Amino acid sequence: MYAEIITIGDEILIGQIIDSNSAFIGKELNKIGVDVCQITSIRDDKQHILDAIDQAKTRADIIIMTGGLGPTKDDITKHTICEYFDDTLVQDDKVLKHVEELFAKYISTPISDVNKQQALVPSNSTVLMNLYGTAPGMWIEKENKVFISMPGVPYEMKGLMKNEVLPRLIKRFDRPYIIHKTVLTYGMGESAIAAKIEKWEDGLPSFIKLAYLPNLGKVRLRLSGRGIDKKRIEDTIEDRIAELHNIIGDIIVGYEDDDSIEQQIGKLLIQKGKKIAVAESCTGGMIAQSFTANAGASAYFNGGAVTYATQSKIDILGVSANSIKTHTVTSAQVAEAMALAVKEKFKSEYAIATTGNAGPTKGDGDVEIGTVFIAIATPEKVFSKMFTFGNLRERIIGKAVVKSLELMLKELR
Repeated sequence: MYAEIITIGDEILIGQIIDSNSAFIGKELNKIGVDVCQITSIRDDKQHILDAIDQAKTRADIIIMTGGLGPTKDDITKHTICEYFDDTLVQDDKVLKHVEELFAKYISTPISDVNKQQALVPSNSTVLMNLYGTAPGMWIEKENKVFISMPGVPYEMKGLMKNEVLPRLIKRFDRPYIIHKTVLTYGMGESAIAAKIEKWEDGLPSFIKLAYLPNLGKVRLRLSGRGIDKKRIEDTIEDRIAELHNIIGDIIVGYEDDDSIEQQIGKLLIQKGKKIAVAESCTGGMIAQSFTANAGASAYFNGGAVTYATQSKIDILGVSANSIKTHTVTSAQVAEAMALAVKEKFKSEYAIATTGNAGPTKGDGDVEIGTVFIAIATPEKVFSKMFTFGNLRERIIGKAVVKSLELMLKELR
């Protein structure tokens, strides 16, 4: 059972927006046992749309299109679909009533004829009601293929997928089970992990596949099973993961569907009745943001200081100017002083501090680009570690954040 996704819109091709729709659709289809064989992005152009549909139907059983269903002249998807299926547009009274109600309730300007044209749909389509916008989705079946068109606005598309598309696909097609479980590891590179688990990987049954997904100091190991016996797949994956824990359990921090590493830190702090603060230089507040992105973070996160400039480390945290002069601003001594100071300033039992050179120039220090010191302060001690994270600024900062969280989680455990 294969699906193909076609995203329509010049704004995607010129990089004005990121195509998040395809990622969402692909993930949701995979959950119900539908494989995505291809994702295609095309212009708002009639011939491009016609060609894309024609090619997609040779590869897939389900063709899902997003975009080009707005009320303006550049939104041509609906008319092009009519041409492809030799159909005509007709007014759907239920959709028209819905559009009129939306305007009456939420929009101050009067409804125009252009807006009312949103109620026009191909006569042979099944209308998919869009509860969050004016453009309906459309479901067309031909030659045992299903063609689905949805608006490109992400929250409208997601509503249609969950409320209309997925339930209909489940009812329409017999599908195999596709089950994933992703193990999260921190602190070891992809190639090193592969070497350690080589024999284990070679012993996986044919219906279980392993994928390595590395990113900035962490590697996700995704086990995917496919077949008609759901329990067999689930039990086999669980057994293989138990074996994996015996090999690399020291770097496994959880599973993708479980809590993130910062959420795990938060839960451990709450269990201990302790709080944490952060002092950030090269990471620029990203560690604090990773905590505060989670609801309820105030229960364990007291606050932080982004002391980016050298002088701010002196003025705000009270780091010794003499220590900075002696050891340089990017040093173990300064990182540890920052951690102790922010721990005291925010009346916390734990603290993380970062100081480093993310480039592209050496700045106030004379250490090489990519050098980062991370300090951890606890109720009993303070310690720091030096890391070299390469020479790409984004990578340096991202890896520093990940490594800081990893060190704190290990310390709390």
